[in-house]
Amino acid sequence: MSKTGAPGLALVRVDNRLVHGQVLEAWLPALDAQGILVADDEAAGNMLARSAMALAIPPRVSLLVLRLQAAADLLRPGGRGPPAARTLLLLREVRDAVSLHAQGVLMPRLNLGNVHFAPGRRQVSTAVFLDPSELQELEKLAATGTTVEVRAVPNETPLGLDAIKAKFRA
Repeated sequence: MSKTGAPGLALVRVDNRLVHGQVLEAWLPALDAQGILVADDEAAGNMLARSAMALAIPPRVSLLVLRLQAAADLLRPGGRGPPAARTLLLLREVRDAVSLHAQGVLMPRLNLGNVHFAPGRRQVSTAVFLDPSELQELEKLAATGTTVEVRAVPNETPLGLDAIKAKFRA
């Protein structure tokens, strides 16, 4: 088991853009990841979105795009596990991480990279906006042992949950 989660999970990241340049150019090399698992119902049901992601992935990296339920079945204890020895798990929303965790997926660390602005959300970093219920869900995850951080790129200093809460309330 890797130190960051379930066997093979190098990082669990919430990024509403899913597969994009920052993930491919910064996170994949920093994590030495050989696979990307996108757990997203919308992307899994959209052949054009899946094809566009596949075109962007370097040849040495495997890509699997699954619905949330299928990803939970794969990743929870007793499942087959991620598609590569070191896999980057990408989720669109905080609620998706909460859903996977509730379905038994081990999540020792959760990285928030990009959560878009929406009405009711407050800015906690340059690219992360949270609403009160999302912050509450992150606190619940933290209470179960998940380390929550905001960090856009690997060489950035992570912002921990206490700092996230302070910025939210500011």
